[in-house]
Amino acid sequence: MVRSRWTASASKIFPRYFATKTKWTCSWNTQCLPCRISLDNSIDQVCTGFAAMSRKTFKYRLYPTRQQRERLQTTLDVCRELYNASLQERREGYKNCRAMLNYYTQANQLPAIKVLRPDVAALHSQVLQDVLKRIDKAFQAFFRRVQQGQKPGFPRFQGRHRYDSFTYPQTGFDLGPQLQLSKIGNVKIKLHRQLLGEVKTLTIKRENGNWYACFSCVVEPEPLPVLDNSTGIDVGLETFATLSNGKKIPNPRWYRAEQKRLRRAQRKVARRTNKQSNRRRKAVAILAQVHRDIFNQRNDFQHKESLKIIQQYQTIFVEDLRSKGLSRGILAKSVHDASWASFLDKISYKAENAGRKFIKVDPRGTSQRCPCGAANRKKLSDREHVCAACGLVTSRDHAAALEIQRLGRSLQASTILEIECVA
Repeated sequence: MVRSRWTASASKIFPRYFATKTKWTCSWNTQCLPCRISLDNSIDQVCTGFAAMSRKTFKYRLYPTRQQRERLQTTLDVCRELYNASLQERREGYKNCRAMLNYYTQANQLPAIKVLRPDVAALHSQVLQDVLKRIDKAFQAFFRRVQQGQKPGFPRFQGRHRYDSFTYPQTGFDLGPQLQLSKIGNVKIKLHRQLLGEVKTLTIKRENGNWYACFSCVVEPEPLPVLDNSTGIDVGLETFATLSNGKKIPNPRWYRAEQKRLRRAQRKVARRTNKQSNRRRKAVAILAQVHRDIFNQRNDFQHKESLKIIQQYQTIFVEDLRSKGLSRGILAKSVHDASWASFLDKISYKAENAGRKFIKVDPRGTSQRCPCGAANRKKLSDREHVCAACGLVTSRDHAAALEIQRLGRSLQASTILEIECVA
C-alpha cells in the first residue's frame, strides 16, 4: 500500500478497512477510524412580533434502575470513545496528507466499526451518527471563528467527566407511561409538565450523577392579548432591575447567600489530596451539587420575573450590554451572580413567543443624561438623580430606566418614519 502522498486522491485517503485483531497501520502511518477504536487500539480519551414556529426544550428527570444506569453509562463511554477517535483521525489525516475529512467520510466507516466492536454495534445507529455530527459541527465552528478573526478554539478530546450526553435524532425512543429507549429499556420518567408540540430529538443528559431526558420540540407561538404600553428596564447590582414605572426587582444574590456552603464544600475537596480516592469523588459531587442548587435558584427566579414582564408590557426596552467586559472588573463576582445576559435572553425568547416587542438600545450615557435630554453627570457613588433643567428628582436607576424607554421610543419613531419614506 505504498503510494505518494501527493498523487493520492482525497477519496482514497481513508478507505474502509475490515481489520483483524492484529495491530497494523494504514497508508502513510495513519490508522483508519475502525482500526483506531478496535479492541487492540482503543482511546480512552432583537425580536419584534412572533415567529411562525419555534423550538422549545422540555427537560424531565429520569429514574433508571441499576442495570439501566450501567447501560446509559456504557453508551456514554462508547460515544465518547467514538468522538475522540474521529477527532484524532481528522487531526492525523490533515497532518500527514492534508486530508479534509467530513461527516460522510467518517459515517461510511460505521458498518466496519460495528463488525469490529460488539459494544458499538449494541448502540442505536442514529446515536452513533449524531456523535460524528457533533465533531463535524465542532470543526465547522472552529473554521468559522478562524475566518472571523476570533480565538480559534481547536476541538479537543473529551474526558470521562466532559462528555455527558447522547442524542436520538429521529427514532429510537417512545414516550408513554415510561420512556422507552432503544438498546436500554423502559426508564421511569417524571413528567412534571405536559409535553407540547412535535418532538424532533431526544437528548439523554447526565448532571451530577442524575439522568435527564431533554425533548426538543417544535411548538406554535402562544400570543398574549395586545397591550398599549411599554417599559424600560435598567439592570444593576444594588437592585436586580428597575422599571421605568419605578418598580424595583430586588437582587437575591444567590451566590453570596450560598458562600458559606460553598466554602465548606471546597475545603472538604481541598483536604482530599488523593484524586483517585472515593472520598474525594464524593466531596466533588457535593460541591457540584451546591453549584447546581445556586444555578437552579437563579434560573427559577429569572424565569418567573421575565414572565411577569412579558405578561404586563407590550414593548420592552433594554440596554445592549456587553456583560463579558463588565464581568472582568472589580465587581466581577456580583456581575456573574446577577447574570444579566441570561435574564435578557429569557425576556427575548419569551417576547418572541408571546408576540411582544423586545428592543435593545445603545447603553452609552443612559445614566449620564436626564430623560428630558439634558446632560447630568454622576459618579458611580451618586445614587440620586437631580436635574436642574426639568427639576426631576428620583433614584439613579429609575432615571436610567426612563432614559432607556425614551431612547427606545425615539428609535421606534425613526424606524417607522424611514419605512413610510421608503414606501
